[in-house]
Amino acid sequence: DLVRSRGLGDVYKRQDLFYNKGKIMGMAEYCKKSVDFIAGRVNGDIRFIRNLLQLLEDGATVPFIARYRKEMTGNMDEVRIAEIKTLYTQFQELEKRKTSVLESIREQGKLTAELERQILECEESRLLEDLYLPFKPKKQTRAAKARLKGLEPLAVILMRQEAGDVGDKAARFVKGEVESEEEALQGARDIIAEWINENEVARNRIRRLIEREAFVRAKGIKGKEKEGEKYTDYFDYRESLKQCPSHRMLAIRRGEAEGFLKVNLEIEEEKALEGIEKIVVKGNNECTSQVRMAVKDAYKRLLFPSIEAEYMSLAKQKADTEAIRVFAENLRQLLLASPLGNKRVLAIDPGFRTGCKVVCLDETGKLVHNENIYPHPPQNEYKQAAAKVANMVATYEIEAIAIGNGTAGRETERFIQNLRYDRKVQIFVVSESGASVYSASKIAREEFPNYDVTVRGAVSIGRRLMDPLAELVKIDPKSIGVGQYQHDVDQGKLKEALDQVVESCVNKVGVNVNTAGKYLLTYVSGLGPTLAENVVEYIRENGAMKSREELKKVKRMGPKAFEQCAGFLRIENARNPLDNSAVHPESYYIVEKMARDMGVQVQQLIGNEQLCSRIVAERYVDEKTGILTLKDIVEELKKPGRDPRTLAKVFSFAEGISKIEDLKEGMVLPGIVTNLTSFGAFVDVGVKQDGLVHISEIADRYVANPADVLSLHQQLRVKVVQVDSERKRIGLSIRQAGE
Repeated sequence: DLVRSRGLGDVYKRQDLFYNKGKIMGMAEYCKKSVDFIAGRVNGDIRFIRNLLQLLEDGATVPFIARYRKEMTGNMDEVRIAEIKTLYTQFQELEKRKTSVLESIREQGKLTAELERQILECEESRLLEDLYLPFKPKKQTRAAKARLKGLEPLAVILMRQEAGDVGDKAARFVKGEVESEEEALQGARDIIAEWINENEVARNRIRRLIEREAFVRAKGIKGKEKEGEKYTDYFDYRESLKQCPSHRMLAIRRGEAEGFLKVNLEIEEEKALEGIEKIVVKGNNECTSQVRMAVKDAYKRLLFPSIEAEYMSLAKQKADTEAIRVFAENLRQLLLASPLGNKRVLAIDPGFRTGCKVVCLDETGKLVHNENIYPHPPQNEYKQAAAKVANMVATYEIEAIAIGNGTAGRETERFIQNLRYDRKVQIFVVSESGASVYSASKIAREEFPNYDVTVRGAVSIGRRLMDPLAELVKIDPKSIGVGQYQHDVDQGKLKEALDQVVESCVNKVGVNVNTAGKYLLTYVSGLGPTLAENVVEYIRENGAMKSREELKKVKRMGPKAFEQCAGFLRIENARNPLDNSAVHPESYYIVEKMARDMGVQVQQLIGNEQLCSRIVAERYVDEKTGILTLKDIVEELKKPGRDPRTLAKVFSFAEGISKIEDLKEGMVLPGIVTNLTSFGAFVDVGVKQDGLVHISEIADRYVANPADVLSLHQQLRVKVVQVDSERKRIGLSIRQAGE
């Protein structure tokens, strides 16, 4: 707690002491321990890890550190910074658990100096739990009951495995609640079984066996075959645990959770028992036979179920990590999708029976008009609808039309393409994923309190074309439809990963502070919901900001928040042209010096690649700014405020293909990538159901990860290799289409 309250920033400046694990430990010692813990898990310079932890404790965000503190971290990227941040959290949790474990053992009066040393030096949570297991408060186990009957001394005698009649040894304990020699021996074996289960060497031996040789086995639950038909592939399934891919593990675990599958691990029992016996069996007599019986009982009843649960949990965590990685990468690509930019857009949320909701947006995304048209059955008001659309395009000077890709999407696209307009109009099909979630959300109600969900949904489609990032930040990432088993993974870790992606993308692109909504501003480094609301309120009351310095006037905008957010906020037509660039205000003095040395004004330097190319960055290194930051500054001066996203391109599906029945094997069609998974890519070819390009059909060479070759919204050509109308499955190939 003291580390958290005082921050690592002070740790290396003074030697504060704090109570930890029942002894006094220096703050510097604690921090050195945290750095060593992380350095043992990542390949990195200890100095840079220490600097990074200090920056994080001082309140710096991951995007800020990656962009503006490169010298301090050795140019770590956001992925590495986030990884170290996670490891630091794990270290803190491990240290906290050690404190709890030591306190518990100390209260029992069983803490020895050697045990304390082992616990303090432990760097893995499961090994820490192994050390704690013999002292962990237990329920009324069979061994505990045997101890209450006074049978522990008999267990000790048997474990010595000395020659002699077992019956005679057991007979001495037939008294009180113990009514027979067999009951005495059973109780002693129960105690021995618990000792074996708590033996760290035995547990690690079974762990190694599972890691090397375990198979995951799934079987269908009898009587539920029809109800769980979608899990047919796993009704009698067996695969090596270490080779089982994440999507199969998650599918199996989902089937288990839904009650259709029974899942367990399998290893060779004889090999496992042999490994444990080598640890505890010391002789070959009647006592040894009792110990062997206890070994078998310990393995089947205690040890294997415990380690099996541990490894099934680890396998689930590994599968979660992979699924979350895929989801996060897909989300990143989606958020950084090509924007159309500030154009006047007519957006259509298609429908048959209820008609198509049409909205007109100005170049800022403001709603200026909305109405319904009914060009499709059952109304079939084709001419009236055509006249209305043509009139709206002319009246509101529409430059582009966005059509949702849901129900009636293809039919509406054909209808729109067949119309004549008084100007050139680009036509785009836009993913509707998440639009309905947004339209019914609190955010949508706040934005459009006087309009129903159909209008809000159409507005979202139009704005998504203009700027995908600004619109998609309003929607729960899990509702966007680019995940893989997203409801089966750890929801806390998923949210954390997706929030990091959104924050990273927003800060990578940069935000125009005067036009951004509070939901976009929330993800800007250093802001958050409260400050974002305060920024919007300030602009509402005082008009557009004229400079970054004006940010300091926002309520609760302290020095740290300003430092973190200023470089990512853009102010167009500002008094200082650098306010509309990614150059941080703390570095303005360097740019001013560069301009003076070139004999020009700062304004003349910005955007002039020829002049900027003559800047020798090394000349401006000082105690505040290193060469990495200086090179970033020069690159930014060449193309200030450059949006890293490419502009949106028009895409058209094949004519005459609108439903799965229109597809024939052998067709080569244009398609667009809608989702990437670890096993392949889903591609929309213009029918209601996306087709799957299996990972083996992506290229003629080996592809380890589809995301290494493909990207979301990528336009390509695919060959239809399989059509199953009944199961609504489409098999596609990029490789066979000649891509």
